Amino acid sequence: MAEYSPARYVVLGLIARHGAMTPYELKSRVEDDIQPFWPILHAQLYRIPAELAGAGLLREETETAGRRRRIFHLTPEGRAALERWLADPDTPEAETRDPAQLKLFFADLGAAADIVALATRQAERHRGWLAHYASLRAALDPAEDSRQRSRARLLRLGVLHERAHAEFWESVAADPDRLDD
Repeated sequence: MAEYSPARYVVLGLIARHGAMTPYELKSRVEDDIQPFWPILHAQLYRIPAELAGAGLLREETETAGRRRRIFHLTPEGRAALERWLADPDTPEAETRDPAQLKLFFADLGAAADIVALATRQAERHRGWLAHYASLRAALDPAEDSRQRSRARLLRLGVLHERAHAEFWESVAADPDRLDD
């Protein structure tokens, strides 16, 4: 069984959920649904569908008139690959690349006021994301369909994540020397 990158499973999953899509439509869906927690370069979303079609996981259709868009459909092999991936409870370790944490690591090399300024700005940023995720969650009706339930679960995680980050940075801004709860 071949292993694919997470970005390839994103393409398979979006096409499985929404039906046949062009790379441009994939890019729009990623921006709306996935970008906040799994950034994917736009160029990848134009390259990956053709690669998956070459592997037999998608079927490519080109419009014969007009813009001659390339439309990708999920094949039974693609659905099987997606289902195997979803059924596997193992995942790689989460990746965290947070520039604020990097600055915090080296904060002792700068001015003490810089830590407070960094923490204040980060608390504001995370409070903003918290409000955004909470408003998205409030607009959903998880009883309506499985997609809304999936989004609601993910938004719950986002709310908890942003709340924890906001509270941490607020505590650093209030007392940069505090090291324990």
